[in-house]
Amino acid sequence: MYGINIGIALAGIGNFIYFPHLVATLGSSYSGFWAGFVMFMTYVGRLSATFSYEGFSARVGKRHGIVIGILVEAVALGLMAFAHDVVAYSALAFFVGFGSGTSFPGLKNVLGEFPEAARAKAFSSFQLASQSGIILGALAGGLFSNAQMPLVFLVVFLLFIGYCIAAYFVIPGETHPPKRDVPLFNAGILKGLELGEGTFYFLLSSLFWLLSLNFVVSMPLHMQAYVKELPLTVPFWITGVAMLLLQMPIFRFFNGRFPPGYVMAIAFIGMSAAYLMFGMGVSAYWVVAGCLIVILGDILFTPSFDMWVSAKIPADRLSRAMGAMHFFRSLGNMLGSFLAGLLFDLSRHMGRPGLNWLIVAGLALLCAVVSFASVKKRVPLAEQLSGAK
Repeated sequence: MYGINIGIALAGIGNFIYFPHLVATLGSSYSGFWAGFVMFMTYVGRLSATFSYEGFSARVGKRHGIVIGILVEAVALGLMAFAHDVVAYSALAFFVGFGSGTSFPGLKNVLGEFPEAARAKAFSSFQLASQSGIILGALAGGLFSNAQMPLVFLVVFLLFIGYCIAAYFVIPGETHPPKRDVPLFNAGILKGLELGEGTFYFLLSSLFWLLSLNFVVSMPLHMQAYVKELPLTVPFWITGVAMLLLQMPIFRFFNGRFPPGYVMAIAFIGMSAAYLMFGMGVSAYWVVAGCLIVILGDILFTPSFDMWVSAKIPADRLSRAMGAMHFFRSLGNMLGSFLAGLLFDLSRHMGRPGLNWLIVAGLALLCAVVSFASVKKRVPLAEQLSGAK
């Protein structure tokens, strides 16, 4: 468990050293569109990996599947040091995403095989290590503010090689022969989309991730263009530290008083308020203030949605629903990264700094209204509140 946690922390550090710098560099050298498109290709790679993960892992074993996935990601990131145009960055971004989409589910599977008594601790420590890596990466990224991209990617490559070595030596090998009868490519995940009435909330989750990726992609572009007095990575370490400190108390407060549908609506309201701040006040002060509010989205929406799925989806359809969750999340990530670049370019073209934030703030508010109204429509308020207790 410790080796896996060290590995995932190294990955988080590496990702948040290069990610803001790459987006800002592409945005200033090309456009917001191309910055968003390169990140879009990362999520295309991740989604593509979900169709082949099971067959690939069955053939080479979980450990080798994880190690190969990390190695693919590391090599693609290392080769980005030699990329000189958006075509090369886009192609390599696909393999970064494909490697991540192969290794990450494998790590989750390994943790799922821990003894039941240790499983909760394993997953919580994994999440803590991942979040800690993001914070450390965002802090370390400030050291590379004026560095050339080849140096940034060399450091990231070495971190991912360390991640690869940690995975190889701590994850046990397979004790049974490989399964050749499992299809190498399986589109069965698409069956998970047949969810009936539950599809509404899955679509809402896709919109949440679309909005979330707008922050991840638009913020480095925003900082590079308008808030040059702060390092690019400041918003990410602010949100990382705030989430680490506030996640449990905030979620417990709202979860103990309201049903999941209302908590998801509050998450959207928090995102809308933060994006409104970014759009109305284009300055360092408003960036810091908005970052302390935008975390309500991640703190409240994801666990509330997970709880809704586990409570509402019948047990015989739960595995299908899990596949659908990943599909809708990946779809939202892809569209969100692509849309972020387009909206940033639109705001620059119209001479209205912050217009991109105001548009997504309006969309987040609309999602909050729809989420709130859908709960009222389905269940009487008194029954919801009594059920929440």
